[in-house]
Amino acid sequence: MQEEQKTIRKRQVPAVTRAVAILRQLAREEEPVGVNPLARSLDLIPSTCLHILRALQDEGLVAFDPETKRYSIGLGILPLARSALQRNTFATLVQPRLDRLSEDFGVTGIATQLTQPGHMVVIAMSQSSIPFRLQVDLGSRFPALISATGRCFAAFNREKDEQLRKDFEDLSWDHPPAYEDWLTEVSQARDKGYAVDAGTYISGVTVIAVPLFDAGGRMARSLVAIGISERIQTTGADRVADAMLALRDQMSSTQMTMEG
Repeated sequence: MQEEQKTIRKRQVPAVTRAVAILRQLAREEEPVGVNPLARSLDLIPSTCLHILRALQDEGLVAFDPETKRYSIGLGILPLARSALQRNTFATLVQPRLDRLSEDFGVTGIATQLTQPGHMVVIAMSQSSIPFRLQVDLGSRFPALISATGRCFAAFNREKDEQLRKDFEDLSWDHPPAYEDWLTEVSQARDKGYAVDAGTYISGVTVIAVPLFDAGGRMARSLVAIGISERIQTTGADRVADAMLALRDQMSSTQMTMEG
């Protein structure tokens, strides 16, 4: 007798969706923002936006300045983020590998995880001991298509996506690559298993990314090395990438042993 397949129906909860959108927008803003500009940016009715902001403020997730009448992301978000990171077994597993990567090659090593919608978040990081290094913050979010990580993401997750060009054109680069050149680099990432961004995202900075895949073969996380281009050129980007691929394979074997 054939089992009846149950379809899981998602029920829309507009208030929650809007609250999350507000928090994400406030996290992106460099300065506190007023209700009306915030509502316009999210296509919300100002009164609705204000009610949600006040509820989030009561929970400590949003901060309000009574003098300027502007809102910003609140410190109450930090315990939630810290708890999520502490419970992330991948972050625990990858940390000693990032420390080794940073020490061996004088780079900033980070691990990212895919979040929705279409962003990567930094869940672990390690700084090198060299005097000049790049600052990256734990919990930073950036578009999934940007830099070397983005080339990998496009190669393994969005190969036949008609929206790809439009999303590419919305990205911000120091030296924007031509779309056709970028597609060629996406194809190279698919062939090599890693991607290199030599100064197009940030001038004078080289970013190397190695994808990590989920059970369905889609990129869900990445290992990233960020360093001064001159130093990376001296070491060899391919050499750094090979070490990162070895670390990824090592982690995969460790995870399989732990799960077994």
